[in-house]
Order: sequence, then C-alpha cells, then structure tokens
Amino acid sequence: MGVDMSNPPSSHTKDFFASPALSLSLAGIFRGANNAPLAEGRAMEVEEGDEGSGGGGGEGEKERREETVEISSENSGLMRSRSDDDFEGEGEHDDEDGGGDDKNKKKKRKKYHRHTAEQIREMEALFKESPHPDEKQRQQLSKQLGLAPRQVKFWFQNRRTQIKAIQERHENSLLKTEMEKLREENKAMRETINKACCPNCGMATTSRDTALTTEEQQLRIENAKLKVEVEKLRTALGKYPPGAAPSCSAGSEQENRSSLDFYTGIFGLEKSRIMEIVNQAMEELRKMATAGEPLWIRSVETGREILNYDEYMKEFGGENQSNGRPKRSIEASRETGVVFVDLPRLVQSFIDVNQWKEMFPCLISKAATVDVISNGEGPNRNGAVQLMFAEVQMLTPMVATREIYFVRYCKQLSAEQWAIVDVSVDKVEDNIDASLVKCRKRPSGCIIEDKSNGHCKVTWVEHLECQKSTVHTMYRTIVNSGLAFGARHWMATLQLQCERIVFFMATNVPTKDSTGVATLAGRKSILKLAQRMTWSFCRAIGASSYHTWNKVTSKTGEDIRVSSRKNLNDPGEPLGVILCAVSSVWLPVSPHVLFDFLRDDARRNEWDIMSNGGTVQSIANLAKGQDRGNAVAIQTMKSKENTMWILQDSCTNAYESMVVYAAVDISGMQSVITGCDSSNIAVLPSGFSILPDGLESRPLVITSRQEEKGTEGGSLLTMAFQILTNTSPTAKLTMESVESVNTLISCTLRNIKTSLQCEDS
Repeated sequence: MGVDMSNPPSSHTKDFFASPALSLSLAGIFRGANNAPLAEGRAMEVEEGDEGSGGGGGEGEKERREETVEISSENSGLMRSRSDDDFEGEGEHDDEDGGGDDKNKKKKRKKYHRHTAEQIREMEALFKESPHPDEKQRQQLSKQLGLAPRQVKFWFQNRRTQIKAIQERHENSLLKTEMEKLREENKAMRETINKACCPNCGMATTSRDTALTTEEQQLRIENAKLKVEVEKLRTALGKYPPGAAPSCSAGSEQENRSSLDFYTGIFGLEKSRIMEIVNQAMEELRKMATAGEPLWIRSVETGREILNYDEYMKEFGGENQSNGRPKRSIEASRETGVVFVDLPRLVQSFIDVNQWKEMFPCLISKAATVDVISNGEGPNRNGAVQLMFAEVQMLTPMVATREIYFVRYCKQLSAEQWAIVDVSVDKVEDNIDASLVKCRKRPSGCIIEDKSNGHCKVTWVEHLECQKSTVHTMYRTIVNSGLAFGARHWMATLQLQCERIVFFMATNVPTKDSTGVATLAGRKSILKLAQRMTWSFCRAIGASSYHTWNKVTSKTGEDIRVSSRKNLNDPGEPLGVILCAVSSVWLPVSPHVLFDFLRDDARRNEWDIMSNGGTVQSIANLAKGQDRGNAVAIQTMKSKENTMWILQDSCTNAYESMVVYAAVDISGMQSVITGCDSSNIAVLPSGFSILPDGLESRPLVITSRQEEKGTEGGSLLTMAFQILTNTSPTAKLTMESVESVNTLISCTLRNIKTSLQCEDS
C-alpha cells in the first residue's frame, strides 16, 4: 500500500463534470530527483540567477563556460565546484596591488575545488526533500558542511538544471521518434495515392477518384493506432493541447481532412453501403431492445434475460455471419436502468471518443476514432457515423483484452429518444491482420429515453461474436457466461459514473454524508483528485498492450504479474521507475462482505502492513453516490515513526467494487482540502478490484428466521501494488524490488484471509 506506487501512459483526461475537460494541468512540478549517476557528457554550469539562464556576461565568463565541469551525484564520485575558488580568487585580487592584469585574473578564477563525498551526500539528501531550499535551509546546510552559502546555492542551481536538461532531452527524443513514425506513414500513403492507376487502361488516376489499396488500408489502421499513442505522449509532455497535432509535412492541408474527401468510401466500401449497413443495424437494435418473449426469455433462477438464438436467427436472417472464420461463441445480454444525467450530455459522451473512454474507465483501456464517415447534422450531430477502434479489458492481467473495430451510428429517433448502435463491418476487417480480429460486434448499443428531472432510461444490448480461446480457470465462468463484457457490466458502470457527476456538481450534500471539508471548492478538488487516482489504477492493472506482464510466484503460491514503466515528466505521479505487481485470487467470501472489510478504516490495520499496527482514523469523508460504499475518504495513519495520510476512493455497483488508495503529501493534501488545484499532486495508486465469481448463488437453508436466510457466493479479488523503485528514469528494475513487492502481496493476502477466517481457501 502506502509505498509510493503508480502506472502507463499518462493519458489525457478530461473533466467530464462542470465542463467536458478535467483539467489535469501538466504544468511542471518537481517530484523527487534522482541520485543515480547521469550518463550524459557535459553538464551546464549555472551562475547566480535563474536556472539555465547563466549569470552575468563578459569574456571571462565565456572562457569559464568553455571549461568542462562535472556535476556529480552521490554515486558518481566527487563534484567540482567553482564557487569556492571564486571567493578565493576575489580575495587574492583584493590583496594584489590593485593592478593585476586581466589575464592573471582569468587564470585565478579557473581554479576549482572539489566538494567532498560527505558534502555531496548531505546536499543530495536535502535536494530529494526540497529542490528549492530557502535561505534558512541554505544557511543551515552551509554551516553544517563548512561551505559558503553561495556555494550551496550554486550547487542546487546546477543540480536543478542538470535534471531539467536530462528530462528535456528524453522528451525531445520521444517526440522526434513518434513524429518520424507518423511522417513515414503519411509519406507512404501519399506515394500509394500518387502511383494509383486504372486497372483497365493503365492511366494514372487522380487521388479523388482512386480507391484505397489493401496496403494503404492497413497503413490507415496502423496510423490511427499511432495517433492514439502520440496523442497521449503530446498531452503528457504538455507540448500541444489535447487534440491538436503539429503538421507532419508542411503545406499538406489534405492530411487534416477525412478520407471521404478523397474517396467514395472506406476500405473499398461505398458510403451508401455503409449507411445501408448501419441503418439495418439500427432496426435490429430497436427490435432487440424492445422485444420480449420468445426472443428474450427470463431465467427463473437468476432473473437474467437470455437470448433465444433460434428465434433470433428466424427474425434476423439465417446466413452464417462468420464467413469461414474459426469457430466462434455468441454472447448476448440486455439490461435496462435509469441514469442520473441529461440526454444531450449522455449522447455527447458516446460521440466523443475521449468522453466515452472516461465514462467507462474500468472497461475501456484504449479507444480511437479511425475515420469519420459522417459528421451528422446540427450541434447535436444527429446521424453521426464513425469508424472506431476499442480495446476492452477486465481489471486483471489474467484475462486477455478484446480488440474490436466497429462503426458507430448515433441517431435521434424522436424529441425524447436517441439510439446509439455499434456494428462490425466485414470489409473493414478483411484488411486487418486476422490475428487481431478475435471479437466482432453484431448490432449492439443502447436506446436512450429522456425522462423528467435530468434522468434517462437506458436499454442496453450487447451482442458479441468472439473467437473461442482459453481463459484462466478462475475467470472461465464469468467470461464464458457473458457477464464480464455483457450489458449488465456496461450499465452498472454507466450508472456509477453518472451518479458521480451528480454528486460532484451538487451543492446540497447532507453533512452526515460529507465531513471534514468546509468548502464546496475543497470538495470538488478532492473528488477530482480521487477520480484521477482511480482512472490511473484502472489503466495500470489490465492486460492492455500498454503493459508487458511477467509471471512470478508469490511466497503463498499464487501467481503474481509484474510490469514496470518509467515516468519521465507526468506531474500526476512520482518521477522515476515504477513497478506494478498484480495478483488475482478466489476467496470464499461474498463480494459485499469483502468490500466492506477493505474500505473500513477501523479495520485497515488488519491487512495493511504499512500501518505497522498503528491506528487509522478518517479525517474527511465525501459521498459520491447514494450507496454509502461510494465515497472518498482521507485517512491518517499514525505509527511510532511517522504520520501518513492516505487518499481512498471506494466504488461499488451491481457488478463490481473497487477500493483504490494512495499515500499523499500532507501539505499538498491540506491545500487541496482548501480548494486548491489538485492536478500537480503526485499519486501512485494501489488497491483492490472485487468481482462475483460468476457461479449462480443458491439459498443455503430454507427457514422463516430472517437472520439465517442468505446466499453464499465467492469473490474474485485482484490486488495491485505500485511502488516507486528508483527516482531515476534511467535506472533498471532490480530483483530486490520484485522481492519486496512479492512480500507485500503475500503478507497482505495472508492478513486478509486471517481476518475473514478463510485461511484454507
């Protein structure tokens, strides 16, 4: 837990609340410098003044700058400092007859003394805590080390500039690489267009008349994927505003247009054919959403609706839609519910791919709009059609993600009703590597009906055709039953996120539901920080291609998945090498009992080894949903050595529950409580995801005594810990780090089993 922990790609996040953009300001904050040696050649010497700007001017200074000055850290030996000799040089000039010539002065000012290893160690230690020491700290350190205050000041200026220069070189290198990839993609695409010729007469055709070749179709898919990755990188570096891309080749305004400006359709399909497909899919969705028996039959045991596949084939055609593909399984589900959000905002969250990702953070690990087929009409974009890509995940690395290409069609059916339909298109997938097309969407989506007072009724249909694959035994039931990626999961997540929006914007939350925060601004700032923490946690623990997971065995016998990443410049999490370790286990405890145990601050010291048996108290509690389990808490953990603050976000819905937490800087958190911006607070979240095991529960006993009635169901618990293993982004992951996180997971799991009395599970 409270070890500094974190995750991949800092993706751009929007505030879906008051305005459609969660301002995760990436303005720089320095978090933890590195005490490892820097393998860069020449370091910049900084004179008194701002970092990187140098001091005064003059020929003497120019010569001094031409000297190579090594700025070293604890591990790189002794540091050469100019400041000491500056003072000696100046003293000697004073003692001279007032006249020494300029050449002699320059020579004397070139002398250098080295700081001792002990002096460097002490200054490094303070630098880790405070890169910008105040006058008092510098005076104290100079007395302690026997240095002049100006020497200490110069050392800190040099150290800050050195770190800054290394980071900028890393940033520039990453951006150049990604930009070069996009240039090559676009160059290849333009060459293909220019070389196109008529198959009948052999004459060159114009780009406006040519159809996309198979090679270019593949390039377009790869280009869209690259754009998703580069968008994340740009946003993280703060070089460009989200959604704005620098031109990859000057003067080519064609690159910013939709492919439909040049071609009659995408991937060899006419636009009219695409519209025909999506209109048919829309009609099928409307029937699937409204039909009762015999198309949908309600299970007596579970209450779930089950698709009668024979009736479906009779109603919607009996052709084999697999077209010779490997044997596939069908997953179909339907769910209806009420969500607390107004109709225009909900529709917009499906049209805008970034808002769609943020509405379903635990389900969608990646998403992109590959092409816009129709922008739709009016401000609400009625009739918008777009080709999309999505990677859908579970919150565990033990279940593979599903990559899906589909066309989304958003249509207003009446003044109070909209429909959003997703459907995979054969011609598109024919041009994609067959190994990727393991999952296709038959007409799926939702019918949204506007109700009074900002409520909407949503009927969700999820209909998938998936290639059969091996699933880990622990998750086989929940995946093969269609629960993991079914309509109930999407609906429960949507309801939870919309409720969170309502509570974020509310100004009249009862005091019994929110304590410890005096202002509305403070409440919003804390809820924003908690949401960012939970989004980061969801990105960190899935099986997305963002991560490379390695399997190790814990001391208790369970499998642990370990991955590492480097944070170079995201102020939202600590800088350096971050290790993420995840383990999933089955426990013979019902999900709600396990959730209540893990979120209870009074019982935290029973499982959290970082508490060292100390007391844990809640100093603030903010409701973010009707269920008391949906809350954000700030907890203080007191031990003999120190006091630590923990930010905890707990979420629960009809499908899954989460408890996410991170140690936070006390002074930074105090400013957030008063309403200050939380975007630069570094958090490294750890936590738990809890799912039902998928086995249908049966009554244990039949009795009239209320307290003895009940059902028994197990839980699938995924626990994830993130640890900052080194503050240097260039450091390597060590086996000691893996061992320490192995111990952390093993001890935590043993404590949970002991407290819940299920050691033999």
